[in-house]
Order: sequence, then C-alpha cells, then structure tokens
Amino acid sequence: MGLNKIGKFKFFSLWVMSLCFLAACTVSYKFNGSSINYDKVKTISFENFPNRSAAFVWGPMESMFNTELQDRYMQQTRLQHVRQNGDLQLAGEITNYDAYNKGVGSDGYSTMAELKMTVNVRFVNNTNHAEDFEQQFSASREYNSTQQLSAVQEELVSQMIDEIVEQIFNATVANW
Repeated sequence: MGLNKIGKFKFFSLWVMSLCFLAACTVSYKFNGSSINYDKVKTISFENFPNRSAAFVWGPMESMFNTELQDRYMQQTRLQHVRQNGDLQLAGEITNYDAYNKGVGSDGYSTMAELKMTVNVRFVNNTNHAEDFEQQFSASREYNSTQQLSAVQEELVSQMIDEIVEQIFNATVANW
C-alpha cells in the first residue's frame, strides 16, 4: 500500500513538472499566407482593373474589386504600395459578369440562377520574371430566381470578389 502511494506521488509530481515545463516553453509562429522574400521584394503596384464585361455591368463592382485586392496585399504582407514600377505588379480587367438560369422547375420557369464573375490578371515579378503570368480567375454564386438580382447582388458580388482576390493572392505571393 505504502509503495503505491509513493508511485502515485511520483507520477503526480512528474505530471506537475511536465505542465510547468510546457507552460514555460511557448512556440510563436505567425501565419499570414504569404511566402515573400522581403530582402528582394519590397514594393507592389496595382493598375486599376476596369470592368470590361460585355454582358452585364454593375457600377460598384469595379471599385469594390480594386479596393479588396489592394487591401488584401496591404493587410497580409509587408509590401509597400507604390504608384508604378513595383517589384510586384498587378494589372488586368474584369472580363465577364453575367447571370444565367441554372435550373428549371416543373412549370417551365427558372428556379435557380447563377451569377458569375471572371477577372483576367497580368502579374509581373520584377525580381524573378519566371513567376510572371497572365491568367483568368473566376467565381460564381447561385441564388433563388424568385429573388430580384438587385436584392442579392451586393452580397453575392462581395463573396465572389473575396474568392477571386484570394485566388489571385495565392497565385502571386503564396507559393507554397
């Protein structure tokens, strides 16, 4: 019996010391989603992305996209924004914005609609031109066609912009 109490005491003491040791040792890691060599890359420049969609135009979309794109890089990197000739350069245009009928009910009328947005991006890395590219990024959202597009448009466009900006960010500076 006495030996069992000693064993429990040793186990408890070891457990308390382990907790104290773990509490004293902390690991700090900051994850911002980018893999930029800040010794080489210090600046970024953005050209305005105009809305050149031939199918459909919604006025606020262009400024919403440009603001979100610049904000993402400014918030998640240490790059300095310059007007032109940045170490990294982003340019392009919104090439498509359209609504499509997605599903038809038994009465022959549309039940679902899809809103789609496509952005063409030209990326230049002046410190490593092997990473330059021109690529299209797209996102879409479905909505019930009984709703007016004007009632859901701002929320859906905001979601699509967020998704496209995330795709662009990952393709340009999150090279992992």
